[in-house]
Amino acid sequence: MQQIKGLYKLSRPLSTLSGVLAVFLGGYVAATGEWGKVTLAALSTLFISAAANAWNDYLDVEIDRINQPQRPLPAGIVSLQTARTFSFVLALLSLVLAAFINGHAFLIALASNVLLYVYSWKMKSTVLVGNAIVAFISAMSAVFGGVAAGNVAPTFWLAIIIVTGIMGREVLKTMADYEGDLRQRVTTIATAWGKRNARIVFYILLSLTLVMMMVPYLLRVYSPIYALVVAIGVYPVVLYIAIRVGRVNSGQQLEKLSQLLKYDFIIWFLAVVLGTSL
Repeated sequence: MQQIKGLYKLSRPLSTLSGVLAVFLGGYVAATGEWGKVTLAALSTLFISAAANAWNDYLDVEIDRINQPQRPLPAGIVSLQTARTFSFVLALLSLVLAAFINGHAFLIALASNVLLYVYSWKMKSTVLVGNAIVAFISAMSAVFGGVAAGNVAPTFWLAIIIVTGIMGREVLKTMADYEGDLRQRVTTIATAWGKRNARIVFYILLSLTLVMMMVPYLLRVYSPIYALVVAIGVYPVVLYIAIRVGRVNSGQQLEKLSQLLKYDFIIWFLAVVLGTSL
């Protein structure tokens, strides 16, 4: 039972929530009513993300002994071999589900799996390149929903906003993991350029995201209710995060801000739903 709980924590299902919701959001704005296929795409995304989380923890076990010692692998709840097998099984399941949608969906699932495995294996220790891979795959979740629904064009606005937002969050995460990454000689924007410069890049990406969020409204793609929800539900939280990032320095505090930024995206999802339905 303890190992099952460990595998559950290893997959980090709550961290996959935003990706799953992005798939449904892509299916929603596609407006074709193909909810069966969109649901398959959402489940496939869930397994892709969970497989990547397990693989990442498998490779980062030594770093996590410093940054996140309570996680299942450094805590000894799950063995390294079990974690690796668990990851591969989930990745295979994601491909099987995507194959039942259509050929393009299968290719997206395959590419996402490959990129995430390569990211954790080789590209994570890079300045921004690995972060860009994660941001790109996150943005593809919305496109995945549109592909499954059979109408991909309306999802492109979602992808553009998601890629800038996730890129900013990825930079923030490098700041949160600074101490462990530095000890393990992992190259990130924070360890290579310093936390001060990483903070500047984070602010630039955050500002770009806020601007891009309003562009669909200004172009009349979404209705005024979208702008209202973004203004009162998304912007204040982002402003709070921006202020706190400039004042705190501990990895634990920065990690909490990173999580808050992710959950603030769910409010933006709601804005999109309301903005396309009214």
